[in-house]
Amino acid sequence: MRDMVWTREDEGTPLYLQLARSLREHINSGGIDPGSALPSERDLSEMAGLSRVTIRKGIEQLIEEGVLVRKQGSGTFVARRIETSGGRLSSFSDEARQRGEDPGVIWINKSYAQPTEEEATALQIGNTARVARLGRVRLAGGEPLAIEHAVVPAEFLPELESLGDSLYHALDVHGFRPVSGTQRVRASLATPTEAGILCVKQNSEVLRIERMTWVASGRIVEFTRSVYRGDRYEFVSDLKDI
Repeated sequence: MRDMVWTREDEGTPLYLQLARSLREHINSGGIDPGSALPSERDLSEMAGLSRVTIRKGIEQLIEEGVLVRKQGSGTFVARRIETSGGRLSSFSDEARQRGEDPGVIWINKSYAQPTEEEATALQIGNTARVARLGRVRLAGGEPLAIEHAVVPAEFLPELESLGDSLYHALDVHGFRPVSGTQRVRASLATPTEAGILCVKQNSEVLRIERMTWVASGRIVEFTRSVYRGDRYEFVSDLKDI
């Protein structure tokens, strides 16, 4: 970080934006690794010869852009861009553990109910059938990354009380782990409620994902709608010439 070159460029551009640009370029060039801590405001102030107020505003700018992330009580870190395969069926918890992060969950809703007409059609069940409705905030390393609302036929999840951070693990325990599925991903903007839950600004970019999965018998086991932070996630697919 000490090798970052700071030069004042355009007198018409606020200093905090010039600082943000220099920090962004330094990070993008590999000057600071993803997940690494940023020097303190005092150290940055001494390095750049700028006031701590200017340093703070420059950092806030990069936090808004998703380049940096602030962890309460720990400091400010270079955000990790999470790449996830668009062609692999895996759970949020499994992917977090593969990255070396601890998955977590905050429950919004965990209950049995009757499906809506849309849910019954999607799951190919009757309107009077019983489903488990699961609303969760998904965490990795204590940071909120996604909001998931899943609907599962109750026969696949007979015990909600013992449901932990992984839906797929619970399904697997009962012999109903999904073996195939489809999902649709589209760009969108965070609503005020979503922004508050995910700790991002209102109208920040998010990815809306709709997923349906099947068990080996061909039954639909899951209908899930999720909102993922657009500043943290990238969906990557391998392409082949056919």
